[in-house]
Amino acid sequence: MNAYAVINPATGETVKTYPTICDADLDAAIGAADAAHRDWSRTSTVAERAALIRRVSELFAERRQELSEIIVREMGKPMDQALGEVDFSADIYAYYANNAEALLRDEPVALLAGEGSALIRRSSLGVLLGIMPWNFPYYQVARFAGPNLVIGNTILLKHAEQCPESAEAIEAIFHDAGFPADAYTNIYASHEQISTIIADKRLQGVSLTGSERAGAAVAEVAGRNLKKIVLELGGSDPFILLSTDDLDATVKAALTARLDNNGQACNAAKRFIIADDLYDQFVEKFTAAISAVKMGDPTAEGIDLGPLSSAKATETLTKQVARAVEQGATLVIGGTADGNFYPGTVLTEVEAGSDAFHEEFFGPVAQIFRVPDEAAAIALANNTPFGLGSYVFTTDPEQALRVADGIEAGMVFVNLVGADGAELPFGGVKRSGSGRELGRFGADEFVNKKMIRIG
Repeated sequence: MNAYAVINPATGETVKTYPTICDADLDAAIGAADAAHRDWSRTSTVAERAALIRRVSELFAERRQELSEIIVREMGKPMDQALGEVDFSADIYAYYANNAEALLRDEPVALLAGEGSALIRRSSLGVLLGIMPWNFPYYQVARFAGPNLVIGNTILLKHAEQCPESAEAIEAIFHDAGFPADAYTNIYASHEQISTIIADKRLQGVSLTGSERAGAAVAEVAGRNLKKIVLELGGSDPFILLSTDDLDATVKAALTARLDNNGQACNAAKRFIIADDLYDQFVEKFTAAISAVKMGDPTAEGIDLGPLSSAKATETLTKQVARAVEQGATLVIGGTADGNFYPGTVLTEVEAGSDAFHEEFFGPVAQIFRVPDEAAAIALANNTPFGLGSYVFTTDPEQALRVADGIEAGMVFVNLVGADGAELPFGGVKRSGSGRELGRFGADEFVNKKMIRIG
């Protein structure tokens, strides 16, 4: 069975296929990861594990060109963005190397009564399963693997079926950095085998980044087997514009927030909620800007928009846009694919009762809404099943915090886009998932916070 394959979305060429792991090898991999946790993770120090993660960061930097070329082939990311993803991944590993001892330091607890002392000591849980998506093949793994290997957990990594080459490259880096072979294991597992892994008593937790459907399926199996989970699912992030001193700069930020990664990011701005007095100008300028975007071969210089990740992704987005128009939306520009190349697309007049109003559009499609005031903007922003990220643009600092407080989301960015950082927690609420990655909160999910009371 060859479910795993590199299929270049720009050309349709099948570059290479990879066999799915057999059940016997999978069982052996789980056992080896469990043994590695009982041995290596309990005998190594935090400082030793941090040094290994630091070497991982260095290897990402050393191999950045090779790594970037792989994901351009796998999912069509423009080359400069691929290089940026590799660099950001290196930064994440470096962050956990630099902060490992502080993040895992004993935490004293002030006693309300009694003599003696108490503390919280953080330690590993055991074997973890990471189920990662195709849209950020290195970054998604880094924010899961970085903190958890520093903690001392061991990892089984099931990557997306279209990312087997990058999955292989990541595993090679961990081994070349000096980690024991079974501390980090790449597995080409089938969907059916995932349930088997989660149910295995040797597994202690699961982290999934993916669709709502995948999240619900994993949560169901994890719940039945009482396993800790972290879920980072979809998003339909609002971009609220209430006032600006520079509309051109704001439009440029809006375009970046929508088109990064070919529009295929969970936390991309997807719904643009614009104050009435700025709406007409914004639509005009945004439409002009998106029509001027350079789309083409992702390996070429100066390309802002490459192909969608697969033929299936293109088919899904095409049907969504067509259905939105059938249900009353106005197609201002775009909407017609050429192979897997899908142009920047603008929809207005999206009806509240339509499918498009509550769907996530995973591609370069922007919905633009007009609102009369701040209260209406917040209400519209929250009228979604998702709650991942959000963007607020205003010249009024008090209004910015007021709106940020009112938005139902895990993250709010005020007057800037593309400002994610290794130190900043990432995650959402509602149907966007649960738990956090990155920063100190990312190192506090799969950890035993053991209370020690001393008399």
